[in-house]
Amino acid sequence: MNLPNKLTVFRLLTVPVFLILLCVPLPIPDMWLRIITAAVFTITSLTDMLDGKIARKYNLITDFGKFMDPLADKFMVISAMLGILVRFDYIRYVFVWAAAIVIFREFAVTSMRMVAANKAGLVIAAAWLGKVKTVTQIVCILTVLLEPVVFFWFAPFGEWHILSYVTTGAMIVMTLWSGIDYLKQYWQYIGATK
Repeated sequence: MNLPNKLTVFRLLTVPVFLILLCVPLPIPDMWLRIITAAVFTITSLTDMLDGKIARKYNLITDFGKFMDPLADKFMVISAMLGILVRFDYIRYVFVWAAAIVIFREFAVTSMRMVAANKAGLVIAAAWLGKVKTVTQIVCILTVLLEPVVFFWFAPFGEWHILSYVTTGAMIVMTLWSGIDYLKQYWQYIGATK
C-alpha cells in the first residue's frame, strides 16, 4: 500500500463525505454549502492527479493502482452526479440523461476491463481520452455546484445556468467518445476464447 494507492483509497473514502454535504439537509446557507461541497470535491479530484504523477515519477505503478484508480474516479463522479440529481431541480431533466450515459459507459468499460483481465491477463490503465473525459466530468460537476455562487449577479449564468448546460454537453461528448475508443481497442477480447 504505497502513497499513490493510499491516495486512491482516500478518494474512495471521501465519496460519502461529499454525498452527505450534497444530499443531507444541513443548517448551512446554500451558498456556503455549495462552496464547501465543491472544495471537498476539488480536493478529492486533485488526489486523482497526484496519485498518477507520484506513481509514474517514483515507479510506484501497481496492478492495484491501475485497476482501482479509474474505479475510484467512477465512484467519485457517479456519486456526485447522483447527488446533483437529488439536490438540484433546475438541471435534473437534462442531467438525468447525462448521468445515464456516464453510468452506462463506466459499467461498459469496467466490464471490458474485467473481460480483458480474465481472458488475456491484461490490466488496462486509463487511456488519454479517459483522462480527458474524467477532467470534463469534474469541470461539469464543479460548474453545476459553483455557477450560481460565482455568477449570482449575471442572470444567464446565475439564474439560467447556461455554463452548467454547456459543460454537461461537453461531458456527454467526451464520455461517449472515450467509451467508443475503449470499445474499438478492446472489442477483440469480448468474443475471444481463453
